[in-house]
Amino acid sequence: MNTLSKAYLIGGGIGSLAAAAFMIRDGDVPGRNISILEASPILGGSLDGAGDPGRGYSLRGGRMLTTDNYECTWDLYKSIPSLHNEGMSVYDETVEFNKEHAAHSLARLVDRRRARVPVTSMGFSMQDRIELLKLTNANEETLAASCITDWLSPHFFETEFWYMWATTFAFQPWHSAVEFKRYLHRFMLEFSRIETLAGVKRTIYNQYDSLVLPLQAWLVAQGVCLVTDCKVTDLEHKTEAGQFVVTGIHCQRSGIDEVIALNDGDLVFLQNGSMTDASSLGSMTSAPGRLTKVESGGWTLWEKLAQGRPEFGNPAAFNGCIAQSCWESFTVTLKNPMFFDKMKDFTGNEAGIGGLVTFKDSNWLMSIVLAHQPHFPDQPTDVQVFWGYSLFPDRVGNFVPKAMAECNGAEILQELCGHLRFDLESVESANCIPCRMPYITSMFMPRLRVDRPLPVPRGSRNLAFISQFVEIPDDVVFTVEYSVRAAQMAVYELLGVTRQIPAITPHDKSLRTQLDALIKAFK
Repeated sequence: MNTLSKAYLIGGGIGSLAAAAFMIRDGDVPGRNISILEASPILGGSLDGAGDPGRGYSLRGGRMLTTDNYECTWDLYKSIPSLHNEGMSVYDETVEFNKEHAAHSLARLVDRRRARVPVTSMGFSMQDRIELLKLTNANEETLAASCITDWLSPHFFETEFWYMWATTFAFQPWHSAVEFKRYLHRFMLEFSRIETLAGVKRTIYNQYDSLVLPLQAWLVAQGVCLVTDCKVTDLEHKTEAGQFVVTGIHCQRSGIDEVIALNDGDLVFLQNGSMTDASSLGSMTSAPGRLTKVESGGWTLWEKLAQGRPEFGNPAAFNGCIAQSCWESFTVTLKNPMFFDKMKDFTGNEAGIGGLVTFKDSNWLMSIVLAHQPHFPDQPTDVQVFWGYSLFPDRVGNFVPKAMAECNGAEILQELCGHLRFDLESVESANCIPCRMPYITSMFMPRLRVDRPLPVPRGSRNLAFISQFVEIPDDVVFTVEYSVRAAQMAVYELLGVTRQIPAITPHDKSLRTQLDALIKAFK
């Protein structure tokens, strides 16, 4: 890529932001030659965080972080200055913060008696251990498009291990056996400490303010053009010497149709698919709307490109069944410390130390997490924010006689207080904003390897894919790392960068890690 060539990144999520940074840092591309085209008013994609004390704060979710893995993420963020601590990188800031606020959950699981569930044992039977070992050692060609339930018996899904692993990573029994196996290997280091979440690392604030905004500010300082309210609707292309070449970008800016013509040497990076596509928010008095991809269109461009081109993947494998990829989260803003005080007394953990608290007998399989406060930079000292989610929003509640998907924020708080045996006065000042996400675990759907394109598909000259829906051997989706690694791979390949991409740390090959996991499995 010469200094006159340009790069266009379609979608403003963490993958595109990372790709732009890698082009500048490692590919010597001038920032002024890079444009990020985003359909919404703000960048950040699924790493969002919004609101204020008056209207209430809202987070669709937060990806789990660890400094023992996430090699490409921290390789990037060692280069990005913090917005909150002068003279520190985002990586240094995060490491320092976690030294002061090390995770150590004392109440990972809670049962119907409001008792903390002992989790020194994982609850495995010998059959569970044998089947889990068989799945862990199976190759991906054998696993193919099978589900977790094809390999593990019903008892496994009642074990303490499953409740903790499933809610930490958002797995469902019907999800991909391949993805489950990859997680077992990639996070084998967490197997022996899953009940304390000691391996989980947190950012100083929510991930939008701590990861997205510093990276965005650095890109702006480098001259990158950030174009919001710009929806890309189609790509013009041709086949030249047997290669797929993008020649133009059709988009709508502020309701006006435009075509961006591409020159030889220009590059296009597309965020194909979206796990937060068609998300909808509710309120204290209304449930979130039931949207689908028809109302949002986040999958349309990938679907167009993949028609008749198997090398571009198969979006239908991921967006074909909302019932199996949907769950619901909620963000609660409080103006009274009573709830946080009662949670500290109940769990034994300060906010920001305990991690997820899962109500294992909840029909919704509800979990909540109290982050270190403040969770937003502008959050007043007398305001608290916490987040929760449920894996089974279509089931009727234990304390509210309706499905979570039909509940408003007040009813979700009623269900939560029922599990905790807290009086409703502990949340009387609360503003609970629920969020329905129909495709949030779509990347976990059973699929074949060919259903995901490579970051740079075979035969593509100037088009790359960056998202949770590309194929990266051995790495795991539903992580910031997956998007950042895909970005680094795509940029390095299209630009011919010779710098080595950080390798996936093989914790699963460590004899110590294997022994610790084995001991844990037999407790």
